[in-house]
Amino acid sequence: MFKNYLVVALRNFSRNKIFSVINILGLSIGISASLVIFLIVHYAYSFDRFEKNKDRIFRVVSDYTFSGEPGHTRGIPAPLADAIRKDLSGIDNLVSFRYYNPVEIVLPNERSANGSSANTPAADISSTNSASANSPSADHVSPTNASAKTSSNTAPVKPKTFKYQNHIIFADAHYFDLLPYRWIAGNKQSSLSQEGQVVISESRAKLYFPKRSFADMIGQPIVYDDSISVRVSGIVADLDQQGNTDFNFLEFISMNTILKNTKLQNTMNWSQWGSTTSDQQLYVQLGSNTTISSVEKRLKNIFDKTRGEDAKKNNYTWAYRLQPLSDIHFNQYYGTFDSPVANKSMLMGLILAAGFLIGIACINFINLTTANAAQRAKEIGVRKTMGCSRGQLVFQFLGETFLITATATVLSAAITPTIGKLFSSFIAEGVSFSMTSPFVLSFLVILLLSVTLLAGFYPAWVLSSANTIDSLKNRAHSGTNQTRRAWLRKGLTVSQFVIAQFFVIGTMMVGKQIHFMLSKDLGFSKQAIVSINYPYSDHSVDHKKYVLHELSQVPGIQRAVQANDLPSSQGWWTTTMDFSEGKKPLQNIVVEMKSASAGYLDLLRIPLLSGRDLLPADTTSELLINETFLHVLGFVHPADALGKTLKFDDKHVPIVGVFRDFHAHPLNYKIASMALVRSAQQSNVMLASLPADATRWPGTIAAMKKIFMSAYPGEEFKCDFLDESIANAYGEVQKTSKLLQWATGLTIFISCLGLLGLVIYTTTYRRKEIGIRKVLGASVTQIMALLSGDFVKLVTIAFLIATPLAWWAIHSWLDDFVFRTSVSWWIFAASGIGMIVIALITLSVQTIRTAMANPVTSLRSE
Repeated sequence: MFKNYLVVALRNFSRNKIFSVINILGLSIGISASLVIFLIVHYAYSFDRFEKNKDRIFRVVSDYTFSGEPGHTRGIPAPLADAIRKDLSGIDNLVSFRYYNPVEIVLPNERSANGSSANTPAADISSTNSASANSPSADHVSPTNASAKTSSNTAPVKPKTFKYQNHIIFADAHYFDLLPYRWIAGNKQSSLSQEGQVVISESRAKLYFPKRSFADMIGQPIVYDDSISVRVSGIVADLDQQGNTDFNFLEFISMNTILKNTKLQNTMNWSQWGSTTSDQQLYVQLGSNTTISSVEKRLKNIFDKTRGEDAKKNNYTWAYRLQPLSDIHFNQYYGTFDSPVANKSMLMGLILAAGFLIGIACINFINLTTANAAQRAKEIGVRKTMGCSRGQLVFQFLGETFLITATATVLSAAITPTIGKLFSSFIAEGVSFSMTSPFVLSFLVILLLSVTLLAGFYPAWVLSSANTIDSLKNRAHSGTNQTRRAWLRKGLTVSQFVIAQFFVIGTMMVGKQIHFMLSKDLGFSKQAIVSINYPYSDHSVDHKKYVLHELSQVPGIQRAVQANDLPSSQGWWTTTMDFSEGKKPLQNIVVEMKSASAGYLDLLRIPLLSGRDLLPADTTSELLINETFLHVLGFVHPADALGKTLKFDDKHVPIVGVFRDFHAHPLNYKIASMALVRSAQQSNVMLASLPADATRWPGTIAAMKKIFMSAYPGEEFKCDFLDESIANAYGEVQKTSKLLQWATGLTIFISCLGLLGLVIYTTTYRRKEIGIRKVLGASVTQIMALLSGDFVKLVTIAFLIATPLAWWAIHSWLDDFVFRTSVSWWIFAASGIGMIVIALITLSVQTIRTAMANPVTSLRSE
């Protein structure tokens, strides 16, 4: 029986080659896209799934409002951990750790040629920098830049130096109770019990001590930034060996290294409740009978006791929340540590795109199979006459669907790498495709069976339901049943083009918003300006002044300045300032700060509306404010604010000028109150204007590199164009655009495949009618209009349905942007006309051929 089913299926495929190819091609594209999306989504949701008590592990985060502006941070004040230990019960484990920024590592203890050691005495721990420009924190303290010294009875051996090592934290043994690290050397109880100890990961151990055994690594010294001297006390296997994780730390310095050193505590504001940094992390593992709400309520009590009066005085709110471990990889408010955050909205968009593509391919299959049912009417009638049951017919037709789907699945495996290129913007580094993966094989089997049932059950039910007598008379679809099925095919075709039309409108509107953001006047000049980041480990003011001075002398550079960050960036430096005048109540205002050297406004062509520029200085002694800040202070005219003072950093600082508003951040954010100050310590980036003649840029940039390398030998020189940096700030929006572009392309392609199949069926079914019309004098144009008219009506109906849905979706998406483009009527008109043109081109492939055919061919045989 199965052999007979297989023979019949193959014979049917051979007779209907075009329909079979259309079905296989459409299904293979849908399956390939779904497979790639499955890999992306599975990877994103695979993070931190291996922790034993993952459902009871939470990160303590902070939500706050300041002058009505909401904010979120993953950081907490350092004293909170001790307060929780004293006041909160029902917590099985509490883990506090401090992130340590990219630092310079020196290994002073290396074997000399005669086997002796060059030992370095333990250095006093005096200072450290708690964060850097690329650290998760906004804190900023300058480290020293000296190199480690060695002493020995034998000839000294040159120390090993590793620049900018990251993934380093201060922690204690509780950290290893939270996460299932495997110990290679040392032990959990004592390896972080004393100051000056460090546990390193297996990968770092092999990097630092490639010629030593793990046992011989214990006791070896490591110096961090020439300020923290420790010895290796333990080695653990990298945590990512157990699965994907956001806990990507590779070195663990004992927390007692901070607790036993007053200078280090002062540097990190260790005892200050008012100092919150995202470098300070706190995790709790709740007891089985402890609820989230009860812990958050007690955390509120702690805040009220420690900072409640300060919050009332300065008009802000603050709340500590418990963030589930499973949310860390996806929450963009709090972020991870320094790894990318997955976007749940984007993942949901990918899942919907996969569903649409599979659905459209299944619709094609249903339409073409039911439309072609008449071709198999006699076969069905004969089988029923011979005693074949309806169940056996359903099984036979589902088997044929299974063969087509299986063929499409095999083809999809071959074209998955090509489809994957369309998803390149969404594919993380750890995502890989392998047919030997059990997850991939399981997904393909589930998808194969699901698509077989989804695409094949209804056609199988329709084909098996034909009346035996009508089937043998070749009238299997006479009567109202056929009419209902025709309407079903039309409905399914409309649904295909509704999805396609929705994607077309969405793609055009997202593209319009991107063009608006990239072309909008941001309030400053961004053309022919380049930026260079200063090294994170060297905060020498003298080095920065040298680079700035030398660059100013380079021919072609019209002006060079330094600043704390780019004029339009994702970084924030905010503070509060007090202002009072006369009998008016004291205003406590949240202000965004920008630090820049002389010439900053001239370089960016930001005009002063009143007053003068800041005088050259290394510290803040006066400030400029923007128009928004001017109005917040209650002034109408820029000149009215000149000479007024603001209390900032316990000093009364005068306002000497007002500059025009500009967009300091992407257009998702509104323009806030801003103050421009001088602060040499806060200079992290250098900006320079290139000559107008672009052919001179390579030579100018080469001269800039030479100056940079003379000040920072061994560092990486990276030069970025400001307009490109601004464009890169809209990466998520551009990803959305790319998602819509390929989804639109694939959806239109699959829909047109189905449309082509239906028009082939229609022209074949109506070939005698067309022959008679031609004999009676119908022109080619009239016949083409006749054949295309019904399909164009379906596409038009799809446009009318898709338009309000797309309008609602577009407005919802644009709500995320403070500054946004208008929703233009021509977008809808152009997309509707464009879809009709695409449909007509698809239809013309077959209708022109049919209309021009010789009528004698279709009329000479019955």
